[in-house]
Parts: sequence; C-alpha cells; structure tokens
Amino acid sequence: MAHPNEELVRQGYKAFGEGDMETLRSLFAPDAVHSATGNGPLAGDYKGVDDVLGYYGKLFELSDGTFTAELKSTKVEGDDTVVATHRDKGQRGGKTLDQDETLTFTISGGKFTHLVEDHSDPAAYDAFWS
Repeated sequence: MAHPNEELVRQGYKAFGEGDMETLRSLFAPDAVHSATGNGPLAGDYKGVDDVLGYYGKLFELSDGTFTAELKSTKVEGDDTVVATHRDKGQRGGKTLDQDETLTFTISGGKFTHLVEDHSDPAAYDAFWS
C-alpha cells in the first residue's frame, strides 16, 4: 500500500489531468504556495489556493488547452515531502514543450502546502511560455 502522501499527490495529478479544479482545490491548504521557477513570464510564487489554481488555468489558457503533466513516478521523502516526476507537454504558437519536470510537494495535515518546480531544461521551458 502506498504512503498516504503519495496517494494525495497521485490524486492531485489525476484531478489536474481531468481539469477537476474542485477536487484539486480540496487538496491544497488555503495558504499554499506554488513556486514556479525560471525567468519566464509565468515564473514566481503563487500564494493562496486561488492564486495557485489561477496559475494552472494560465497554463491551459496559454497553451490552448494542450498542456499536460503526465505523472511518471513519485518518491516519498520523510514525513512531509513527496517528489513527483512528470512529463510536461504542450503546444503554443508553433512551439512545442516536451520535457521532464519534478515537483516537490510539502504536505501538512493531508494538504499540499508548498510545491516547487524543477525543469529538466529551464531555458526551453521559459522560451515556450515567452
């Protein structure tokens, strides 16, 4: 049986992939932060569940609904951290995004409190969204 935090992350990826923002909202602490790394126009800290979900909406909007994050693996680290690896894919203005990314989830009380992105090719990721 998988660790409860690993199951929470898997549930989050499923909801994200299905565009189920209601379920996704229920997985985040109200004051959660998603740190979008890099130097592109979407980089920065998204603070609070509404801001985080707004960021996810921008990913879909700017890619004309083509952005996907296909979960590849999860690794539980300690009591409050899960590192997930997924494949980002999308199309935008003649550009293609297709690369690995890790998301490090910090979890407290059964809710996501902090997510930090790490892109396999940060320059290409920034260029895709620019």
